[in-house]
Amino acid sequence: MMDLVLVFSVLLVVCYVGVVIKPSPIYGGLGLLVGGLAGCGMTLGSGGPFLGMMMFLIYLGGMLVIFGYTTAMASEEFPETWTSNWFMLIAYFVGIVMEMLLMGYFSSLENVTLETKVEVDHVPRWLPIEAEEIELVAEDGLGVAAMYEEGGWVAMVIGWILFASLFIVLWVTHGI
Repeated sequence: MMDLVLVFSVLLVVCYVGVVIKPSPIYGGLGLLVGGLAGCGMTLGSGGPFLGMMMFLIYLGGMLVIFGYTTAMASEEFPETWTSNWFMLIAYFVGIVMEMLLMGYFSSLENVTLETKVEVDHVPRWLPIEAEEIELVAEDGLGVAAMYEEGGWVAMVIGWILFASLFIVLWVTHGI
């Protein structure tokens, strides 16, 4: 499962690097859409199926609206692609190669341990209970319970991020 999360994280970086090099808004919107899919796939792969699917549907709806507006405002006969500017294309591939080198370096480290110290005052009811031999968890139901019980602030943060991304997309497409 972690390999799938790794693939989604690489796809996320590749898509957002493609958005940053500022091609036509058509391709930029497509990069944001696929990047959102990759980010929600990372959430799904990390064990949050309900939140990942809910976030993808909300993000997909919002991004399709933005994609429609930017396409309508910046309709070009010959839209600029990622290969139109050779410098940007080279910068794109250098960024991807640097990410691969950093991933290879950090995955080759053997004696790296991450130590966390967490003190839990109370244990929420929706956490799984481990038995000696079996652990049964219905993840979708737990996601709904977590969202309504203690995950309200997560929905607020997600909403704020989507609101900020609206202004970022409008700022990027302002000069077009």
